[in-house]
Amino acid sequence: MSSKQPNIVYLFSDQHRHDAMGCAGNDVVQTPTLDRLANEGLRFERTYCQSPLCMPSRASVITGLHAHQHGITKNFVSDLDPQWPNMMKQLQQAGYQTSNFGKTHFYHPGVLKYVDSDKTLDLRDKDAYFREFGFDHSEEEFDRYLHCLPNVLTHYTEYLKSKGLWSTYNDQIRSVFRLTPKHWDGITSALPQEDDLTSFIADRSIEWLKNLREDQPFFMMTSFIAPHVPLMDDPIWAQHYQNARIPFGPREAPDKPNEIWARYLEFLEKHSNAHLLTDEYVTNCARHYYGMISLMDQRINDIIQVLEDKGVLENTWIVYSADHGEMLGDHGLMAKLNFYKSSVQVPALIRPPSGMAPKIDPGLTESVDLTATILDIAGAEGLERSNGQSLLPFVNGQGKSKEAAFSAIGSHGSEEDTFLATFTERYRYTLETNSWTPCEFFDLQEDPDELNNLVNDASVQGMIKDMDADLVRPHLARK
Repeated sequence: MSSKQPNIVYLFSDQHRHDAMGCAGNDVVQTPTLDRLANEGLRFERTYCQSPLCMPSRASVITGLHAHQHGITKNFVSDLDPQWPNMMKQLQQAGYQTSNFGKTHFYHPGVLKYVDSDKTLDLRDKDAYFREFGFDHSEEEFDRYLHCLPNVLTHYTEYLKSKGLWSTYNDQIRSVFRLTPKHWDGITSALPQEDDLTSFIADRSIEWLKNLREDQPFFMMTSFIAPHVPLMDDPIWAQHYQNARIPFGPREAPDKPNEIWARYLEFLEKHSNAHLLTDEYVTNCARHYYGMISLMDQRINDIIQVLEDKGVLENTWIVYSADHGEMLGDHGLMAKLNFYKSSVQVPALIRPPSGMAPKIDPGLTESVDLTATILDIAGAEGLERSNGQSLLPFVNGQGKSKEAAFSAIGSHGSEEDTFLATFTERYRYTLETNSWTPCEFFDLQEDPDELNNLVNDASVQGMIKDMDADLVRPHLARK
């Protein structure tokens, strides 16, 4: 590239829990490419997403704002506003050509009205809408459930139809459709690996890289939909994991110390089909979940190879993260939507050009810090209202971890409830902010598996009051 400004590739996944990588100590899942990024860069062990749910988390990723600042705490309530200041616009102003491939989830597709009607939703028409957010080029996808609705068209559905594969794909997704008793079943795709959705998104990213203009630095965000449910991996990786022994996290169900938190946990249990989560069932889910991660890792390697082939890897920063995690049977739950570490912590890897000696930081970081880091790498102006802090000082061993991290979600069991989690080096505190009802308090040093909810214990009431006064109220007052 002729420009001295570095290129930036932001590899972003959907529902990848923080510990499902070899570099995070998991000796079952195969992630050699992510391990390479960690071995040639920085890995942050305690990075918290700003909401353990797709849409609000992604709103924070692009704006650098916490959930109470941008106002999105649920999925499918309102679209994100393309007029908001965001990371992509700042990068454009700094001279970058920008692109996105895959899922943004910046909008509410309103899919139900297309299920039994003659109306057609062509998501390819949304590409112009995404350009308003600051993407010079965008090819949007959504989740696999949306793909199998007969009146919905995307880049991927039309690709499958061109190869005569859509009916096969459609029938399989419908067999494990959202919010049914089969929702969490692990299955093997009937499609070959090269036609998997993960491969399609990687191939579109690679095609853009091969043909990009050489007179500007570039920012490419490749937003994989894996390993989001349905838990459907390709036949090759499914065979690899078919007899794998998967390590279990804590299986004990959460405590229900008050009516508000009990109501929310009952919603989570219903959403998880908790009554189905035997050891055998969860093991099967995890095998297919790992298969999805490994294909994504494999195709990330192909993207990096193109950077090497073009001679631009040595001027390119690579960042990897996710919007939130996946419970995968921990605490008797599936999915996300809560503040257990399996749900709220995300992978965070940063590889500088030419690599570096590996460093692991155990301190508190947030997804919005990665946003600030990308802007710092680019020499772009920061986002004015963001509380994100650049992580570049950690490259030189001079970074300082945050005192606290925050994550929030609106209750899907009640229209009024909004939950905020506050994390410090030692404690995790969950509060329902409208009624100001404490719901969870864990000593993460003495209880790393989050099994003993101390919220009603007399010994922690003073700490709860101090956290309210010193951390929570100042955080919520930030606009």
